[in-house]
Amino acid sequence: MKDFLESTALITGASSGIGLEMARQLAPMAAHLILVARRRDRLEELRQELLGTNPELRVDCQCVDLADKHQVGELIAWLRDNQVKLDFLINNAGLGDHGPFEASDWERVERILQVNVVALTELCHRLIPLLRRHRPGAILNVSSVASFLPVPEMAVYAATKAYVSSFSEALRAELRGTGIAVTHLCPGPVDTEFGEVAQREGTAPEDFRPMPAMFKVSVERVARQALRGVARDRARVLPGFWINVAVLGVALSPMFLLRLFFPSSAERAQLPALQPRLAHE
Repeated sequence: MKDFLESTALITGASSGIGLEMARQLAPMAAHLILVARRRDRLEELRQELLGTNPELRVDCQCVDLADKHQVGELIAWLRDNQVKLDFLINNAGLGDHGPFEASDWERVERILQVNVVALTELCHRLIPLLRRHRPGAILNVSSVASFLPVPEMAVYAATKAYVSSFSEALRAELRGTGIAVTHLCPGPVDTEFGEVAQREGTAPEDFRPMPAMFKVSVERVARQALRGVARDRARVLPGFWINVAVLGVALSPMFLLRLFFPSSAERAQLPALQPRLAHE
């Protein structure tokens, strides 16, 4: 997909963070944006903002909780019933949880699995036929730098993102030559609402320790590099020089050595700033 002129793009998790910024950056080029999120007020606010600067743009807001399989099905039915000409699917929505797995709330874990894995996979499965009708098309799945390494106290989140990266690479190979490109985005720490949502009730803010500032990349830059990567048909986008260096170090290190850097819960409680804040939604 060389450009996004007059395209129709569907963005999940569009009410904040990277999804919101992608909508802003696509608005001057696209013909139709479908914004999907749980918070209708945020979606309507974004819709008015986008139309204020792009009056010819068509913007549809779909209030959908991706953790609800029935609502996901209704979204897919709406797209089919309205014969939407879909060119670009952005699976950005994601949930996280910070803390020991054994102390996690199971309902919250289920929501993470449903949003990060099941809903993303179903949207790809159901909407690829729509993308095929209007080739060239593209899929952008938002993963995370957490996909490269198990992350203690964010075990489920990191595992779901490892799935997203692996699934995206396999899907890209299957769709090679069909006119549908697949890219996955692996941001590191980004200042979004993700950290606040991932933090458990009753835990102190300092328990969720951020990565050093050198690893941070602005949400504007993340969205810009992601869209540029899709336009250039890149398989993976890793925004930020130091994140790329860190990922290269991880890739070149055997797991038995990396395990030495996974302190126990008791040791982590005494360390000043080792727990990464992996945020993108």
